[in-house]
Amino acid sequence: MQIETSPLAGLLVITPRRFGDARGFFCETWNPATLVDHGVNLPAFVQDNHSFSAARGTVRGLHFQAPPFAQGKLVRCGRGALFDVAVDIRRTSPTYGNWFGVELSFENGKQLWIPEGFAHGFMTLTPDTEIIYKCTAPYAPDHEGAVHWQSCEIEWPLDLADAVLSEKDRAALPLSDLDSPFHGGAD
Repeated sequence: MQIETSPLAGLLVITPRRFGDARGFFCETWNPATLVDHGVNLPAFVQDNHSFSAARGTVRGLHFQAPPFAQGKLVRCGRGALFDVAVDIRRTSPTYGNWFGVELSFENGKQLWIPEGFAHGFMTLTPDTEIIYKCTAPYAPDHEGAVHWQSCEIEWPLDLADAVLSEKDRAALPLSDLDSPFHGGAD
């Protein structure tokens, strides 16, 4: 297992080891004991989500859930490829408003750990892309929030004129108007 830190405190890129042969491969995508052996102790997960996007250039996010239902997410790509992004929305964080992005694909097997206090989103890089992620809190629609996907100076990899969006994501407020419910960030 390979663990990479990011410039944003708490955000990790985790690449599980694959064991392959002529048939394909086997990979253990989640094992808390293995992570602890590598110095990573993630919170308990209570929900798994699976999202499918048919079109290349689909953008979902930037989403978060406010306390007491704030979510940490362990994100991976089950099929295709996507550009996964986390934006620090912890008010007192020295990296507030900064973003980190990484390509997650079926081929590279990378996962992104996104702790509470980040807005999360992604752009699909291929048609028929699946994203699979574990969450530390259940979905709570009364506590969900969003930041407009173009308000954080993210360097999206595809032409933004062709982005496929929901009306909800298109109408999200810009980061400059966010009254963030998260205060941490020094850890």
